[in-house]
Amino acid sequence: MNAPDNKRRALLATAGVGAAGLVVAPGIRLIEAATAADAPKTTLASSKVRWGMLVDTTKCKSDCNACVTACNKENSIVEEVADPRQRSQWVRKIDLVEQRTGKQHSLPMMCQHCTNPPCVDVCPTGASFKRADGLVLVDRHICIGCRYCMMACPYKARSFVHEPLTTQNPEMPRGVGCVESCTFCVQRIDRGLQPACTEACPEGAMLFGDLNDDNSAIAKRLKEVASTQVRAELKLDTGVRYQGI
Repeated sequence: MNAPDNKRRALLATAGVGAAGLVVAPGIRLIEAATAADAPKTTLASSKVRWGMLVDTTKCKSDCNACVTACNKENSIVEEVADPRQRSQWVRKIDLVEQRTGKQHSLPMMCQHCTNPPCVDVCPTGASFKRADGLVLVDRHICIGCRYCMMACPYKARSFVHEPLTTQNPEMPRGVGCVESCTFCVQRIDRGLQPACTEACPEGAMLFGDLNDDNSAIAKRLKEVASTQVRAELKLDTGVRYQGI
């Protein structure tokens, strides 16, 4: 009886190690978990934290694209496609004009990391998900490219990868046939760093931090200044707030 049992255990162990597609957590496969010791030290997501960003549009200049450039470099968004409409873009600059006064505002638009994200609601596979710390992400292992999330997002913040990619940041893998969007540079904040766009802004217009921490710089600033959620009427409780609009 012992010999068959031993063989069965060995078979199951081999199957467990060999099945690289088995998911132990969103975005983490068994083979990746086995090599986690070699990865940079990270912290686990906690519901005690709510990551957010405050953008001061009075400091944001229309002709400045430093945040876009930094995002593209950090996440290896460098592919060129024949149709510009098919180009991935995690952060884009937009200009707003107040109809009554003619006053102009420039601001970066990205995934708003909503508390109630429509993209997560419509995803048929669970590929679009919200982490405990409020980050809205995409698990590329189970994304089927249906693009329902792109249609559901009121901020047009998601892109679809149309062409095979040749350049990759190993910490932020991307793949053809998948939907993607701003992650607040999750690979950086899990190591205690700021998002690339925040660090790159020459005017200091982007303030990133923990919205749940009353002692954080962003929480203190939000108590001092008036801020706006884009499409606030949707009651999505966005993690990105804008000052000056």
